[in-house]
Amino acid sequence: MNNTSKTDIRQVTATPTPPPDLVERARRHRRHTLELLTVCAVGLVPWTVLLAVTLPSAYEVHQWRVTWVGFDVLLVLAMAATALLGWRRNRAVIVAAVFSAALLICDAWFDVSLAFGTSDVWSAAALAVFAELPLAGYLIHRVMAMISLARWPSVEAATRLTE
Repeated sequence: MNNTSKTDIRQVTATPTPPPDLVERARRHRRHTLELLTVCAVGLVPWTVLLAVTLPSAYEVHQWRVTWVGFDVLLVLAMAATALLGWRRNRAVIVAAVFSAALLICDAWFDVSLAFGTSDVWSAAALAVFAELPLAGYLIHRVMAMISLARWPSVEAATRLTE
């Protein structure tokens, strides 16, 4: 390979350097997002303790069918969106896949925890262990693989921008 070919390849694969104001704005947004998430996480601790102490252990539900069918419809839509976006090679597939994985984990949790003390607990646990959780894990694994393919600016480049 001659020198001009190497130069052409470097120009095509080089990561463009973002302007300093964009980097500062991104840092500010990141900081605000992390502050918000920290406040929410800390705020949920007393709320969770309050629920643990005050909620009844049994409760009669009037919209059981609507709740579960609605949840499963949401899960179907999330998986269909993931499949459609994947077939179209759209980067938004990452968001849809994470959403699908989160719903699968929630589905497994609620199926098993609500079946405790009944004969249905074994089928709920089997479905969770052999279907819902492995599929959620696979989706998260694939998302991590897709994210690792993204080109991020190096630490050195980011440091040079702030100097």
